[in-house]
Amino acid sequence: LFLLDHYALDPMGGGSPLPSYTRENLLPALAKIPHAFTLIGYVDNAPVALANCFQSFSTFKCKPIVNIHDFVVLGAFRGEGISRLMLSKVEEIAKARGCCKITLEVLEGNRSAKSAYVKFGFGGYELDPAAGKALFWEKML
Repeated sequence: LFLLDHYALDPMGGGSPLPSYTRENLLPALAKIPHAFTLIGYVDNAPVALANCFQSFSTFKCKPIVNIHDFVVLGAFRGEGISRLMLSKVEEIAKARGCCKITLEVLEGNRSAKSAYVKFGFGGYELDPAAGKALFWEKML
């Protein structure tokens, strides 16, 4: 929870701490989701990076996909190649599961994350340049 709360407190994560409900219920809730997996990166036995991932499915490819739902590297450890190591491990797991791709969302203004993702081979999703890039939308319930 420490790493996820650090992410939530960052302006790129919303700038607010995790709600008490989330703190109390997240770990048992994630444990019940069979297609979820979490990676934690350590430096000198201290947690410094987190990737919360969920396996989903591509109907067009008829193969599974992995979505990186949360991804954070503590500020003091950015630029050290940790994101590359974490993304490499996610990719290794995705390949072992027969996935056709890895997806994630990133805020337009998150330059450092975008740079890391582009270096790793991620890019904006589009089927046809004339139709434009896909947008991530939500409806709160």
